[in-house]
Amino acid sequence: MCSNKRPKVGLALSGGVARGPVHVGVLTVLEREGIPIDYIAGTSAGSIVGGAYCAGLEIPQLRKLAVDSGWRTMAGLARSRHGLVSFYKMEQMLLDLVGDLDIRDLAIPFTAVVTDMNRGCPVFLRYGRLATAVRASCSVPGVVTPVEIDGHLYCDGGVTDNLPVDAVRAMGADYVIGVDLFVPIYRQRLGIMGAAAAAIELLIRNAGGGMTQADCLIEPAIAGHNYFNFSRHKSEQYIALGEAAATSMAPAIKAAIAGMAAPHTVAPHVVSIAAPLPVL
Repeated sequence: MCSNKRPKVGLALSGGVARGPVHVGVLTVLEREGIPIDYIAGTSAGSIVGGAYCAGLEIPQLRKLAVDSGWRTMAGLARSRHGLVSFYKMEQMLLDLVGDLDIRDLAIPFTAVVTDMNRGCPVFLRYGRLATAVRASCSVPGVVTPVEIDGHLYCDGGVTDNLPVDAVRAMGADYVIGVDLFVPIYRQRLGIMGAAAAAIELLIRNAGGGMTQADCLIEPAIAGHNYFNFSRHKSEQYIALGEAAATSMAPAIKAAIAGMAAPHTVAPHVVSIAAPLPVL
């Protein structure tokens, strides 16, 4: 990267089910601190917040979305052998909020990360209907019906790439901030169930390798908090946790960005990927 220009800053927002409002708290602080965001990639819950923000929703609107959303506003029973519920309500909710937008037309470049169920790999959705891409990114396989786009069945991006740092880097970001909502906890008192739950958290958290690729990793104090509680009180608590975590990291982020723009040449960040990932 040329040293006399501001580095391009990207934001990778992880999945985390009901913990998604944490991302709203992080965005609140980044805006307040004047930290620029040039690109956003989101997986699952991160795709909802990231997509809505890139579509032009302002922080107060995002906060309202976070506290008003719940299972009843997003999910409905599915008559399908591929899932128990469908997120068609979520798709309609986004259409009502931001309109029928194509990802290419968003104010901030955005990528929704999904998993191709047949090929077993992550796919970066960079065009097509935003609401449908977000729905696909959130559709947990085995529980939520997958979404068909261009002949492919897509499900939750968290299966293969939960913290999509690679997607943001591929968009052109020089400096990537990752926000991880799968901070794990091992509850030994729960015995076998505690070990199994911790293992699932670790598997999802490390899917895609984003944990080691981010230039700055924001990890809110969220270990042990519920993944499925969409109550207003809990959502407000998650927003506050996101604000606290981002506030503590803001000075380091600003210093790093300023250092990259200083009059010297910075070596490019290189990420090794075993095989090219599909980009749509």
